[in-house]
Amino acid sequence: MKKDSTARELETEAAAVRPPRPEKLPLPSGEAMRMLVRRGLQPSKSRLDLPFPENFEEERASLLSELLGHYGFRLFLRGAILLREGFAPEQASRYLKPAQSRAYAESLVELGLAERISQCHYRLLGSARNFGGILEWYVARELGQRFGFDALAGVGFHAPGVGGDLDVVAAAEGKLIYLELKSSPPKHLADGEVAAFFDRVTMLRPDVTLFVVDTALRLSDKVLPMLVAELEQRRGGATVTPRRVVRELWALTPHLYAVNAKVDLMANIGRAVSEGLFALSPAL
Repeated sequence: MKKDSTARELETEAAAVRPPRPEKLPLPSGEAMRMLVRRGLQPSKSRLDLPFPENFEEERASLLSELLGHYGFRLFLRGAILLREGFAPEQASRYLKPAQSRAYAESLVELGLAERISQCHYRLLGSARNFGGILEWYVARELGQRFGFDALAGVGFHAPGVGGDLDVVAAAEGKLIYLELKSSPPKHLADGEVAAFFDRVTMLRPDVTLFVVDTALRLSDKVLPMLVAELEQRRGGATVTPRRVVRELWALTPHLYAVNAKVDLMANIGRAVSEGLFALSPAL
């Protein structure tokens, strides 16, 4: 039987070993990314799928953000992106009046994002697979502009066994906010997407989490039950009772919120963040 080392031998052996030199990775800029590094992750900025440069000049970016604040414009642009060969304004969305559609098409031309290819037809100058990247760009920008967050869209966090990027991460007051954004209607949401979302939340452990669906439809019909079912499963069957904050803004826990776009997407996001931060604050 091997004799145990003495305390002196253990100390001498440990003192003789040179520690491995840590890999010197460049520290990312911005508090949001650095909070991910402190969680043991190696985040990287992914390239957003946008029909315009991500570093859009400020004047045009501001005008585009103002337009994106209108749900009707987001519906229009979502449809226009899919009509890659060109479109008549009324083809982009069946939910808008013809005058609205024409005005939005002309706005895209004025911003340099579309061209008029005939008297009644337009075409986007850039391409994107879908509206998701634009939604991420808009929300991250507005979190910075309206609420003073250090916010980034499209962040790869390279966690073993956890897929997908972080749509938007934001930092302020020493708190990390994570937003999962869905640009498709609720009917397209799949169980696998919800499970992957909770995998990312479990790995990241943000202070406040928002599951945001850019829709005016009720979340309580499909989205909320799916989130509740997945959360209950992960809690070993413990009952989860969502609390309605206002309209279709729901608190599943004091730190997890489901948000839709009615009446104002960014106002709803701001309210959810406010609720989450208040829940973290000490009571009197």
